[in-house]
Amino acid sequence: MDGSDTKNILLGVRELSVHYKTKHNFLTALNKISFTVKNGENHGIIGESGSGKTTLALSLLGLIGLPHRVEGKITVTGKEMLSLPERDKKKLRWKTIALVFQNSLDVLNPVMKVGQQIVEPLKEADGLTEREAASEAVRLLELVGLEAFWKDAFPYQLSGGMRQRVLLSMALSCRPRLLILDEPTSSVDAVTRKNLFECIRKLQEKMGFSMLVISHDLSVMSDLTDKMMVLYGGEILEKGLTREVVEEPAHNYTRGLVNSSVQAFPYKDLWGIPGEPRYGTKGCAFHNRCTQALTECSEKKPWLELVAANREVACQRGGIVDLLKADGITKSFKVRHTCVQAVRAVSLRVRHGETVALVGRSGSGKSTLAHILAGFLPADKGEIVFDNQVIKDNGPACREGGIQLVLQDPFSSLSHRFTVSDALLEPLRVNKIGSPEERTERVKSALRDVQLPADDSFLNRYCSSLSGGQRQRVAIARGLVMKPKLLLADEITTMLDVSTQANLLRLLKGLQNSNGFAMVFITHDLPLARKIAERIIVLHHGAIIEQGSSSYVTEDSCCCLTKELMEAGL
Repeated sequence: MDGSDTKNILLGVRELSVHYKTKHNFLTALNKISFTVKNGENHGIIGESGSGKTTLALSLLGLIGLPHRVEGKITVTGKEMLSLPERDKKKLRWKTIALVFQNSLDVLNPVMKVGQQIVEPLKEADGLTEREAASEAVRLLELVGLEAFWKDAFPYQLSGGMRQRVLLSMALSCRPRLLILDEPTSSVDAVTRKNLFECIRKLQEKMGFSMLVISHDLSVMSDLTDKMMVLYGGEILEKGLTREVVEEPAHNYTRGLVNSSVQAFPYKDLWGIPGEPRYGTKGCAFHNRCTQALTECSEKKPWLELVAANREVACQRGGIVDLLKADGITKSFKVRHTCVQAVRAVSLRVRHGETVALVGRSGSGKSTLAHILAGFLPADKGEIVFDNQVIKDNGPACREGGIQLVLQDPFSSLSHRFTVSDALLEPLRVNKIGSPEERTERVKSALRDVQLPADDSFLNRYCSSLSGGQRQRVAIARGLVMKPKLLLADEITTMLDVSTQANLLRLLKGLQNSNGFAMVFITHDLPLARKIAERIIVLHHGAIIEQGSSSYVTEDSCCCLTKELMEAGL
């Protein structure tokens, strides 16, 4: 780093750790956090409650002291914050770095008028007289969009959004170079939040401060920041440009946060991240909740590494891995003297745990491609790699942790001569998986997973006696009994009524969320794909004509065929 870059650094944090003193020992709240904020940059820190966000904000201002321990290095405009005397720390807090707290009712003094609470720090930090400070307080209130008479109000007489503006005016009173916003909109409505964001952006344009925004809300990150860091268990798991991190997360935890956000996926059901955080682990802090964790993930601590331009990830596997990659897949069929090209040089990838929708009209090549990906049809050209191994036959379908295909017709996909028990036991018996007792237990567990009875009377029922919805659930259970890493669902709801369809899809997404398998969902219904998938691939005459995030393909597409599919489904 050259001298000009060093001068441009407003805030530098290096291997910052915070240990809170408890009754018997120390609890680590932050573990070796490192980052920099340059002049003019807006950084965001996002994470679940308890991830260490507020602890980080307090430590940056030197507000955590004995008996707690703070280790590492914090520099503010080149000055080492942690080693400064308390008097110099106070000067830095007012003049250089300021914090807007998240809970305005706790921060503001309930028995002091708003104006007086703004006046006091102005008199102390800038040495203003009472009259000068009062005049400045009025100017600051007007600066954040509040009329002057509110200076005579008590905090309880103001709305949540108005109190946030008061805190903002107090933080900006001494014109800091770095403004830290800690959950700035956690207690305000959407309209107030929008107005507050507009106010903050106008103030930044006018005053030129940088921002460090701390939140659990993805919309706050998207609206106020250019770069973001993802915090979990006191550790940074991912860094990158905000737009890129939100569009394509590189860490499993980040993807879980994005998938839990109504702003990122307004049309999808919301699913939280299964499990609870564990603190003080010697391996990856997230390994107990990760769907692609290896044994080494619980034993070795990963640190941030550059995985792409402007992207760092702390993961033993380098972030979310590509579970399946297909390159140049081509397939033709001969019909009499005519050669029909069903799939034309298709290349795609499916990442671990994600849902990709294959969308297209009837005859676009969707089912043919699904059979090729599962290894049931050979491709004329191209290569498919699954779990780092080239697929040459249906090997992945014959083992645990492989690929399973669920067909669209529940009446022909299961033999009418099979009982439910026969249908689910068959793949386990054929592939010699488990003992007879273990197989029976796995069958019952799979039936319970798809919300079907697991008693003997249901196990002994013939598939021909089941309803369409029950048959499709049995077909899904048959696939899940092999514990696949990738499930190919080929038009599995086309023969079901809308109520059964809705129940089945919600069930399937819930199973995916809890079990962590990836899914290729094949459909001709683009609005349905938007509801199910994070990413959509549109096929036409066997070729990919468009692909991208579900929001981009369904809302911002420039492709006429994609628009036609969307309009036809609405």
